[in-house]
Amino acid sequence: MHNAIAKLPEKTTASRRSFLRATTLVGGALVGAAPMISVARSPITLRLQSTWPARDIFHEYALDFAEKVYATSGGRLKIEVLPAGAVVKPFDLIDAVSKGVLDGGHAVLAYWYGKNSAMALWGSGPAFGMDANMVLAWHAYGGGKALLEEIYRSLSLNVVSYLYGPMPTQPLGWFKKSITKVEDLKGLKFRTAGLSIDLFTALGAAVNSLPAGEIVAAMDRGLLDAAEFNNATSDRELGFPDVAKVCMLQSFHQSAEQFEIIFNKAKFNALPADLKAVINTAVQASSAEMSWKAIDRYSQDYAALQNDGVKFYKTPDPILQAQLKAWDEITRKKSAENPMFKRVMDSMEQFAIRACRWQNDTNVDFKMAFNHATAKKV
Repeated sequence: MHNAIAKLPEKTTASRRSFLRATTLVGGALVGAAPMISVARSPITLRLQSTWPARDIFHEYALDFAEKVYATSGGRLKIEVLPAGAVVKPFDLIDAVSKGVLDGGHAVLAYWYGKNSAMALWGSGPAFGMDANMVLAWHAYGGGKALLEEIYRSLSLNVVSYLYGPMPTQPLGWFKKSITKVEDLKGLKFRTAGLSIDLFTALGAAVNSLPAGEIVAAMDRGLLDAAEFNNATSDRELGFPDVAKVCMLQSFHQSAEQFEIIFNKAKFNALPADLKAVINTAVQASSAEMSWKAIDRYSQDYAALQNDGVKFYKTPDPILQAQLKAWDEITRKKSAENPMFKRVMDSMEQFAIRACRWQNDTNVDFKMAFNHATAKKV
């Protein structure tokens, strides 16, 4: 059709006028010779389970994503978000989504470490000096996405994966007393996940991997001496300050992690193209919002924890150096055992050399400006 508006044939126009004359407005509804038929459709609903307790801010991030999908789709696509354990245990989520027991999930790639150790590289370790946002840049533009898709195909996991939400550097962990040297870690019953298991084991800890909701109870019963999870808000909400009063900040064990949203591939492929685009857009929007919300909420809870008597200490540099040396040994061994592990490492390194050199040369030292500003107020 051209830009000009087509004129209705005279007969059609007359018929339309006759219909309008035959109708009557009753109780706000138009009735007449032909009944009005509602064309409203129920939204497509997908059930997504997170790997986080309902009270954790990570579960809130999953809810934020679902809200964006619903709003952006005009209500056509609804994602019902369930907390950890609602249908399956957290570490069983990937299989449940692949089999269609659940339509989707919200987790981190380190949780699938046991299926292929290469997947933990998206969150565990120093990432060649990249922060979490740079790892997401590598994933999107440096070949990471294609490598992850290849891993999922090799494992016959029928999922569609979206990575998003760059996390700040995670603490070394929560302890009964401050950790001043590597020897202080030896023999500690410690909780972590992914390749961090190998890293803390190499430093002498006795490691146990537990889901988020089970950590504090295990510490309270003495099954754990110390543990790490993620951030001030999650750690406070999960109850870490009830079982330990020392938190060691800064670590290379998970300095560049991000979230993963997964969908059952058949369910995802059955969606109309525009709803797939809605999901993609909602992921990107949620990634930005999560990083902003994290700054606001984590900083508030960091201050609140200090007011509640928690002592924060920077992890000593010798421990950080020991992590880097142990990481070199771990990744050499894993690369020899697992060709895909080596391919992911090589791809990350190639991207990091270019990206980190640019970022490190470009960014100013923000601490200088902060110290200058706050010195005036002391």
